[in-house]
Amino acid sequence: MAPYLLAIDNGSQSTKATIFDARGHAVASARRRLLPYDTTVPGHAVHPGDDIWDSIAEACRDVMDQFAGDRAGIAAVGLCTIRFCRALLAADGSLTEPVLSWMDERVSRPYAPGSPRTRYVTTSSGYIAHRLTGQFVDAAANYQGVWPIEADTATWSSDPAAYAATGMPRDMLFDLVPPGGLLGSVTAAAAQATGIPAGLPVYATANDKAVEALGCGLEDDGTVLLSLGTYIAAMTIGASSASTDGSYWANFAARPGTYLYESTGIRRGMWMVSWYRTVLDGAPEDALNAAASALAPGSNGLLTVPDWLAPTDAAWRRGALLGFDGSQGRAHIYRSLLEGIALTMANNTAAMEQALGHRLSPVLVSGGGSRSDLMMQIVADVFGRPARRTTVNDAAGLGAAVCAAVGHGVYPDWGQATAAMVADGERFAPDARAARAYQQINTVYAGLTSLTDPLFRSMADGLAGLDRA
Repeated sequence: MAPYLLAIDNGSQSTKATIFDARGHAVASARRRLLPYDTTVPGHAVHPGDDIWDSIAEACRDVMDQFAGDRAGIAAVGLCTIRFCRALLAADGSLTEPVLSWMDERVSRPYAPGSPRTRYVTTSSGYIAHRLTGQFVDAAANYQGVWPIEADTATWSSDPAAYAATGMPRDMLFDLVPPGGLLGSVTAAAAQATGIPAGLPVYATANDKAVEALGCGLEDDGTVLLSLGTYIAAMTIGASSASTDGSYWANFAARPGTYLYESTGIRRGMWMVSWYRTVLDGAPEDALNAAASALAPGSNGLLTVPDWLAPTDAAWRRGALLGFDGSQGRAHIYRSLLEGIALTMANNTAAMEQALGHRLSPVLVSGGGSRSDLMMQIVADVFGRPARRTTVNDAAGLGAAVCAAVGHGVYPDWGQATAAMVADGERFAPDARAARAYQQINTVYAGLTSLTDPLFRSMADGLAGLDRA
């Protein structure tokens, strides 16, 4: 009997649990929304209560209930969680405070001791791995940001200065395993909470973007992946742990020994689109897509600056919709939001391409935004190259299943696992006329922030003065 693989994909807005067969086909799936971040303390953004674990436990119970096959056929679990989070744990592995989100300003600073109960500092995956297995072990490739880790080896640093600089002594950190490495086995307590059979092995993956890239089939340095999630980024594969300039940065990929090169991104990308639908009282997405598809490129002169959450290096920035003249309606605004995302990411990708010295084509597209035919066509037209969507809605889940398949020996290596489990999706060719229109639009759009930045700086200074008055 071919084995099944349970993939846990905990993202910024929801947790997905999916059971895949050995060919990468989803046979059961469940999703649980995460609660809104608690941002009541300025600069802080935390997952309220024990929300990450609760959402994982609920999604796993649901998917196990939906699974019509023999549970004995489920061979292993692949665990993928949100990157850049920080979890502070007591000696028994319980939280001493809620998990810090990637948007919390504290995760970009060294650890500062707080609760005297805190014994360990780990990531979201380290915390969940302990909840599932009882082991103090974590995925090495989920350590991005302020940690004393060696980027070339994905191991803890041998330099005492690295621990002093991050405020994290070695004895506060979990042991590390590479992608596909064994984290432990599901405990009886975790089985009762999640419905996952006790004793199933749990395998490490990587940071969620890298696992998503694996599930999309991003395997070479000539292709680019556009990830249309809460955080939007363009990514490709490389062999160096360091970037050549500031147009991209390198982080661990989901295949050991490789790196994911990631462009400058959009911090509240598809969230911005969801926000707009909420403003319209939940307007049906299909209706918005249909109306916006009938419009010409450029949304009748409406341009979007998609900084609904400012970059960390330009905290004064704001999002903007520019060019209203009374002729535009809700569909124009909707299309402009999508175009602003595509234009921004095409320019960010071009900067990364220049640094790498080669063109990246085709464009793989994943995430919730890839389900829209309109968004896919806009991406193809703006980038001026073929765009291909993934075959599964949860590419990170599939990537987690691939990691579990390799770790458990379902396939002997990464190449055979991805060849068997990852398939090409629908392809969108650029429309020549639309591509030319976007080239012309981009002659204005590419320089837009040089005009809006002084305005936003002035607004920030003025509002700060008002607050002090």
